[in-house]
Amino acid sequence: MTHSAANTRPLAFAAFGPNVLRAALIALAGLAIASTQAFAQEYKLGELEIAHPWSRATLPGAKVATGYLIIKNNGTTDDRLLSVTAEISGKAEIHEMKMTDGVMSMRPLKEGIEIPAGGEVKLEPQSYHLMFMDLAAPAVEGTKFPGTLTFEKAGTLSVEFAVDKAGGDHSAHGG
Repeated sequence: MTHSAANTRPLAFAAFGPNVLRAALIALAGLAIASTQAFAQEYKLGELEIAHPWSRATLPGAKVATGYLIIKNNGTTDDRLLSVTAEISGKAEIHEMKMTDGVMSMRPLKEGIEIPAGGEVKLEPQSYHLMFMDLAAPAVEGTKFPGTLTFEKAGTLSVEFAVDKAGGDHSAHGG
């Protein structure tokens, strides 16, 4: 009995043929890329990169939620985050929280936040953050809500804020 190259192919390859196997591999590669992009939540606007917009889940009836993200400026000119909006809120502001002489304070930043050329600004818990006020709906864990970021020079960008559980570990988001 002689064995040809065709008889030594793996069973799956021989049973389905090269075209079906190739199509299956392409489909799997596409799913892998799509799922990576879905979780990455990264955006680009000119020289700015916006990474991981997220929020914490709120309790039913809550009137405020917070938002966090990372803004990296790859350009040679400073820019400034001037304002933010979100579909779940009637009003949104950029805030700073800081500790001074053992006293924590929070204040809105009317002039926004400067994003230095070649630098990075993290909006994270107990620091710079976004305040979504007059909530029309709660921020529900596992969902996303749309928002917009407006920059002085780069313009306006639509983003989605992923909602994580309240008080959870947000290290995957940089916060």
